[in-house]
Amino acid sequence: MALLASKANPRFKALLARLRPSGTRRTETLLLGGKLIEAWAEVRGTPSGRRLRPALWLRLDQAVPHPLEAQLGLDTLVLGEALMRDLAEAGSPPEHALLMDLAPDPAGPLPRRVIGAWGIQDPGNLGAVLRSAAAFGFQEALLGPGCADPFSPRALRGSMGAAFLLPVRRVDRLEPDAGRWFALDGGPGAVPLAEADLSEPLRLWVGNEGHGWAGVELPPALRRLAIPTRGVESLNAAVAAGIACYEADRRLRA
Repeated sequence: MALLASKANPRFKALLARLRPSGTRRTETLLLGGKLIEAWAEVRGTPSGRRLRPALWLRLDQAVPHPLEAQLGLDTLVLGEALMRDLAEAGSPPEHALLMDLAPDPAGPLPRRVIGAWGIQDPGNLGAVLRSAAAFGFQEALLGPGCADPFSPRALRGSMGAAFLLPVRRVDRLEPDAGRWFALDGGPGAVPLAEADLSEPLRLWVGNEGHGWAGVELPPALRRLAIPTRGVESLNAAVAAGIACYEADRRLRA
């Protein structure tokens, strides 16, 4: 079993190069820490879980082997502390990491309930949107321009793997299909959440954390949807998405 201790090691340099691409150019990512690896293992049989295919196990020098390490039957690289810290971009290096091949975005018709994010720049906010959508029965996520990369190692770790709770595909524009399309927005002409028809097929979008949908040309088929508030001008994007996802699921169950 190989031990890598030098940053000049060609294998370590090659590993860093494999993780350098981002966004739509990303073909590989890293699951950092045993808890995140275990979270992926719980959903690896689902469509979103199968999008990530294990390629190489990475273990911190002197760390006890993880049970999944043997189960997956992968080659293992043992890294010195400095190398694992650099790889994880964290002060405290994880004991385990799993290099994953990332399959292309899904294609084909959209499912019955879809969450959309447009310009959500903070990985934590994006992860919260995805987790809320998955918790309330949404089946896929669309990510518009300006969104954080949900498959970056830091984003996956920060959101505890929200990106493999439901399929994620990126889109360049808003192209409504026959479903009901709503953009969460409290501006003039917005339909109050209580009055909106949230029946399926439903496509629910949340805009940028700071300026919402300002500067974005919304198609006529996409209606603005407001969540009435008291004493505050607006809600956090992830909070608003969670409330709307819950309401849609509550009505479906009713």
